[in-house]
Amino acid sequence: MQTFLKIHPDDNAAVALKPLRAGDIFTADGAGAALLEDIPQGHKFSLCDIPAGGAVIKYGAPIGTAREDIRKGAWIHTHNMKTGLGDVLTYTYRPQPAAKLTADKTHVFQGFKRPDGTTGVRNEIWIIPTVGCVNNVASAIEKRAQAYCTGSIEAILAFSHPYGCSQMGEDQENTRRILADLINHPNAGGVLVLGLGCENSSADILKDYIGSYDERRVKFLVCQESEDEIQDGLRLVKELTDYAGVFTRGPIPCSELIVGMKCGGSDGLSGITANPTVGAFSDLLIASGGTTILTEVPEMFGAETLLMNRCENEALFEQTVKLINDFKNYFTSHNQTIYEQA
Repeated sequence: MQTFLKIHPDDNAAVALKPLRAGDIFTADGAGAALLEDIPQGHKFSLCDIPAGGAVIKYGAPIGTAREDIRKGAWIHTHNMKTGLGDVLTYTYRPQPAAKLTADKTHVFQGFKRPDGTTGVRNEIWIIPTVGCVNNVASAIEKRAQAYCTGSIEAILAFSHPYGCSQMGEDQENTRRILADLINHPNAGGVLVLGLGCENSSADILKDYIGSYDERRVKFLVCQESEDEIQDGLRLVKELTDYAGVFTRGPIPCSELIVGMKCGGSDGLSGITANPTVGAFSDLLIASGGTTILTEVPEMFGAETLLMNRCENEALFEQTVKLINDFKNYFTSHNQTIYEQA
């Protein structure tokens, strides 16, 4: 059984695939040596002597700097490795495009084509409160509307949140944009926008952010203008399910598929298991014309050059540099430590 993994030919650190004991013999690059200490599963150990200030290399890229001399076979962790990120850095574009993949452009997935040309992977009814004050009303409508979840309707869901009132400036604008994006999202076959009537981000204000919309798909209810908002809400949800319930799944080209990716709770082995799998999937989908969205910019710290050098052109590279450095400035302005995620 393989007990450790050297990920990239240039690496000077390997990953323990199982708990290893001091004295265990390992062979790397044709030379054998003994581990100097116990190595927990998923942790790193040195494949060669690394001098103080030298780079620790994993995935073929620096993931930190040695705090002290690290001997071959020693455990590498926060006690002897520190961040190499430091302050805002100057980056150089060194394009390293991904391997060319030949993807079958006829690959399809089963999705819901909407009248406006967008595509959903779900067919749900969403209840979107404009303000946290009507969360309980939204939840009550959601609970009582489950009887309408028939046909191709997969779920009726309320999206509770604490925002929409007493917000100002960019904070308020972000809330309005997010609510509008939810209302326009193609996974919702129908949307009930539930307002209170006196909030900053009222239904009328949100209409400017939503843009043109299909009145069969988007309904509005202002609680302060209703004598029984729950009954009125149920009536509107029924109209939405009657409209959206006729949609059926059909073959959609993968070029129309958009997949968002999020950290799922990393552990010491994610970098050699889930992450490469998701990366390979991303390459395949993009080769077919589809899109993946990578979020959580701080999770890119320490591997940002790998992403930067995959940028299609220098203009996109510069945008990525700005994204990373802006986040670093944001972190340091709030006295937060910048460190690698490897």
